[in-house]
Amino acid sequence: MGSRVKEILSWYDGDNPGTRANLARIMNHGRLAGTGRFVILPVDQGFEHGPARSFAPNPPAYDPRYHFSLALDAGCNAYAAPLGFLEAGAAEFAGEIPLILKLNNHDLLHDSPDPAPAVTGSVRDALRLGCAAVGYTIYPGSAWCVQMYEQLREIAEEAKENGLAVVVWSYPRGSGLSKEGETALDVVAYAAQIAAQLGANVIKVKLPTPHLEQADAKKAYETNKVALEPLSARVSHVVQSAFDGRRIVIFSGGPKVSDEKLLDEVRAIKAGGGFGSIIGRNSFQRPRAEAIKLLGTIMDIYAGAAR
Repeated sequence: MGSRVKEILSWYDGDNPGTRANLARIMNHGRLAGTGRFVILPVDQGFEHGPARSFAPNPPAYDPRYHFSLALDAGCNAYAAPLGFLEAGAAEFAGEIPLILKLNNHDLLHDSPDPAPAVTGSVRDALRLGCAAVGYTIYPGSAWCVQMYEQLREIAEEAKENGLAVVVWSYPRGSGLSKEGETALDVVAYAAQIAAQLGANVIKVKLPTPHLEQADAKKAYETNKVALEPLSARVSHVVQSAFDGRRIVIFSGGPKVSDEKLLDEVRAIKAGGGFGSIIGRNSFQRPRAEAIKLLGTIMDIYAGAAR
């Protein structure tokens, strides 16, 4: 095991050997194995956004098995999805790639300013499917955030008791925030801190903008001269907010964008000390060959083999 992986695992000495072994399993898989960097393929968008919005741009992606093979052939560290998608391919691809079972999901058929995702899977499901980790979304800023925090605490406790790692999607959203505030630097940094405090081993957040949402936080940022530009400085601040960089923080790819925009974001994540990317729509909404090439370039940037 490489020194960087050992260093990262040392930050999790409060977790049991099983959880640490599964974190190592993820870090030692794929093209970035041993580097402490991550590129993970998440495919929860069919549930979260609807099948046509998610998969019509690249129809082979309607098939759950497509995503297993895409993650494998691209050399991703892991593949994350809800229960149904993992059940559809876990046996066929058993042992070939670390899996992350997304345990809660939110659909848009009954959307609300204050989202409250449903629990759609269990730790027992994750163990049955051979997963390395479970995933769970919290929405700081939602009127239902306390319920989500309490559910996560219980799920994280059960997952870690069974030796699984815990990945938290920490996405600020709800009536407590403006739309611009959902990706404000102070809010995203706060969301990373909340996820770390709730026991996340890996934290997924969106890339922050220079906007500051909270009046009192804005004073603190201005008084202490926290840098708002460039993007790499904002990434660095979010990572710092997760226990001074002693928790793994990865950044979402978001909606499909041009190759160059996505690669510029990846360069900023690397420069800011982010641990990597979790890229869904920018992967599976492209034709397979294009997606594999793009993911390869992203991994080369994180590995230092490309700029």
